[in-house]
Amino acid sequence: MESFTPVSATLGGGLIGLAAGLLWVVNGRIAGISGIFGGVLPRARPDWAWRALFLIGLPVGAVAGILLGSGLILDAADEFPAIRASEATVAVAGLLVGIGSALARGCTSGHGVCGLARLSRRSIIAVGVFMTTAALTVFIERHVL
Repeated sequence: MESFTPVSATLGGGLIGLAAGLLWVVNGRIAGISGIFGGVLPRARPDWAWRALFLIGLPVGAVAGILLGSGLILDAADEFPAIRASEATVAVAGLLVGIGSALARGCTSGHGVCGLARLSRRSIIAVGVFMTTAALTVFIERHVL
């Protein structure tokens, strides 16, 4: 595999787990992005500030990681993978992800990281469904179409 990066993957996974655990211990909240985002929209909520800061920190942290840790994340010859889909396809995919998150009452981060760690039956089922769907989608896209 060309882009196999076990060091950065392990560090990234550990940091995600640490952040999710800290949010749970310090704030009593689950680090599910769709739930956090959904709580920012009605701005009158008393917990609006931490939700907004969490969401702002996501792209800021990604940019900081790229700028400060570029040698750890990417080798000089590597590039970010290109998205080989039309803008319409990406828009429809995003819409389907949003619908799926609403139906599952949570997103991949909430169910996959936090729900599985809590042994939530609903999260185990949700992760099984979205991972199976993802595998079938990739198979169909690469080998059937």
